[in-house]
Amino acid sequence: MSLGLKNNLLQRAQALKEVRAFFEEHDVLEVDTPLLSKYAPIDTHIDLFSVDLSENETGYLHSSPEYGMKKLLAEGVGDIYQLGHVFRKGEWGRLHRPEFTMIEWYRLGATFESFLEENLKLLRLFLGNQPHEVLSYREAMEKYGDYPESADPHIIWGCAVEPMLGQGKISVVIDYPAKEAALAQTRWVNGVEVAERFEFYFKGIELGNGYHELTDPIEQKRRLFQSNEERRALGKKALPIDSELIRALERGLPNCYGIALGFDRLLMLKLNRNSLF
Repeated sequence: MSLGLKNNLLQRAQALKEVRAFFEEHDVLEVDTPLLSKYAPIDTHIDLFSVDLSENETGYLHSSPEYGMKKLLAEGVGDIYQLGHVFRKGEWGRLHRPEFTMIEWYRLGATFESFLEENLKLLRLFLGNQPHEVLSYREAMEKYGDYPESADPHIIWGCAVEPMLGQGKISVVIDYPAKEAALAQTRWVNGVEVAERFEFYFKGIELGNGYHELTDPIEQKRRLFQSNEERRALGKKALPIDSELIRALERGLPNCYGIALGFDRLLMLKLNRNSLF
């Protein structure tokens, strides 16, 4: 084994140890939900690896442990986290892999401010004591997305805005458009409905995606159907809706905040590398 490979393994092991120590210190329980399910986590733009469970049944490797963790939250387990592998088909690049390690965790009864502060402490394990800013999606677009109104907002965000975020500090983007709420609650700000969703950026790299979690089973089911319709419109296959998740929400998901953080990207930044390894 080369010294470089051994050093990488040691650094990764140490970082995993520090993350687990952080959550133990903050009284958050580690859980381990199944990687494989007969239900699919549905997202318009995320494609999944399918697996033959039997001759007549298809399963899916999860792209996030979110559904499994929310089922546990509905059972009353309290604050939880999971540190493990997730799978997303076709994602290759400097910052993407089809298999990567995710930190996902949920805090019950949190406010945005308290959850933000805890996550900034977690990020310091990798990034050091960085300053941070909080700005809305609209403020970020107005500051960095100086393009004609006819331009595609997704292209503007990806090409013009994201590279400017987190330069010399951690940028926390809040109040995304309501149509991008995904699994987040929404609220009204100055007569405009926005998603209670937030993302962390550092050096132009997205590090985490968090929500004030949606608890309404009817709205959750509507959004899943909508995502499937959007997939069909893009020529993609519709995916089976997780009826167990809906039943869990019907039993009652506690008021909570949750976030998914890319462990591999954080480790890459900690080690001053330019790409995942």
